[in-house]
Amino acid sequence: MSNCLDAARPETAPAETSPAESSPPETSRFRPAIHFTARDTWLNDPNGLVFHDGLYHLFFQNNPYGNVWGNMSWGHATSSDLLHWTEHPVAIACDETEDIFSGSVVVDHGDTSGFGTDDAPALVAIYTSAFKAGTEHGGTQAQSLAYSTDAGMTWRKYAGNPVLSRGSANFRDPKVFRYQGEHGACWIMVAVEAAQQKVVFYRSEDLKAWEFLSDFGPANADAGEWECPDLFPLPVDGDPANTKWVLIVNVNPGAVAGGSGGQYFVGQFDGEQFLPDAGSLAAPDGLSSLAEPAAAAALKQCLWLDWGRDCYASVSFSDAPDGRRIIIGWMNNWDYANHLPTYPWRSSMTLARDLRLTAVDGSARLVQQPILAGPGAKEVPGDAARQVNAGQMNAGHFELRDAAFRLPDAVPGSAQVIEAEILPGNAERVALRLFGSSDGGEGAVLSYDPADAILTLDRRQSGHTGFHATFASAESAPLVLERGVLTLQIVVDHCSVEVFAQGGEVVLTDLIYPDAENRENWLSVEGGQATIQKLAVSTLT
Repeated sequence: MSNCLDAARPETAPAETSPAESSPPETSRFRPAIHFTARDTWLNDPNGLVFHDGLYHLFFQNNPYGNVWGNMSWGHATSSDLLHWTEHPVAIACDETEDIFSGSVVVDHGDTSGFGTDDAPALVAIYTSAFKAGTEHGGTQAQSLAYSTDAGMTWRKYAGNPVLSRGSANFRDPKVFRYQGEHGACWIMVAVEAAQQKVVFYRSEDLKAWEFLSDFGPANADAGEWECPDLFPLPVDGDPANTKWVLIVNVNPGAVAGGSGGQYFVGQFDGEQFLPDAGSLAAPDGLSSLAEPAAAAALKQCLWLDWGRDCYASVSFSDAPDGRRIIIGWMNNWDYANHLPTYPWRSSMTLARDLRLTAVDGSARLVQQPILAGPGAKEVPGDAARQVNAGQMNAGHFELRDAAFRLPDAVPGSAQVIEAEILPGNAERVALRLFGSSDGGEGAVLSYDPADAILTLDRRQSGHTGFHATFASAESAPLVLERGVLTLQIVVDHCSVEVFAQGGEVVLTDLIYPDAENRENWLSVEGGQATIQKLAVSTLT
């Protein structure tokens, strides 16, 4: 594999110069227990997510030669349970002609491409070729193919690449899926004209020849480039007679928490065009069409996959078992991505999340739940009867008034899953301090303000925050309680907090880098009395 250090920098990378690669002290204590990281290199967007022959395949944007962005290639990892991953050699490598930007993988059942056979279908990767200056297609981004006939372990680029070009410098991130319509089956591609804030739709019979169908956008959050789209159907509350289509569009910058983030739309897709429901449109012509303060208000009315700082480029698995729709995102933010204080690896993925649609006030909304057990296994955490080991607990019904309750400390080498059901009562504030210091001065604080119905994740005093000016932050999401009960599922790993509130209707994800000695976890109630209906802590390794 040639070293492609002359890779062009993408528009979506941070504007400041990347830090020079050096050899700082190893930061192994920050490496997650249950989130995927590359062994000793950089990663960003998840690519080519596919389930095949009993394994989940995670391809990802990867710099094989360092731990900052560059030399974009597809890394590769596999898992049987979406928690424990095995990293493999680089799958599709950059070369002197192109960098390998984001895309997707399909199992070509029926051998429409001719790359495999009917009995042994090929895996086909549809990726963006970012062509380098001085080459035939230099300065453009176009869609290309690679294929594997050994279950994704080795790949060959198609000799006829690129298969789809618009002569554009920002045409990228193809998500391809099989669509069954009135006139038969075909392949649908969902990609972006990133700088125009447009999603573009194409169809194909064989993955090689593509026909333009339509486009969508700008709409809602459009201050930055649109990237990494996805499109899929989901039944509302499990009713197949009421199926909607979900269009995910990631934006950078301009997300609700600042920097990069993922928004979504709910609507209908007829095989040619996506039509969003009116309830999905906070700004039908885009936020850029609105003046302040209307634009700021509309930003919070957009539909967000995650209200935290560190969930971007989320896309779903092809061919997931049992009809599940499972997504994984990049747990980082382009504002500071190249500066995270880890070595030799840099960056990680979110947990895999199960998606479903539910009706909320007459409109369909996504609900996300973390996948915390393998296929056929019981999800962790469990019920009150489960065994309580070191670093775990299961408390019964109790009340707190202007007081704090200590939870089990964080356990090195393990992640913790905290489940809580809290009736705030007349309390002014309910808070969880995670990875706290013994004097109570430091920690990541998740708090709920009942009067304002706001859930906030504050990492400003969470430990190492000074490596970038924009890292110390507090993220908030509106959260109206059902039946007055705050329901939380919190996954705390060595350098991250993922919050799933009200069964996953609201999600916040933030990176944190606590001091080594800060391991205390506390629940506190301020300004009144709250009832703790459930409080359980489990560990995962």
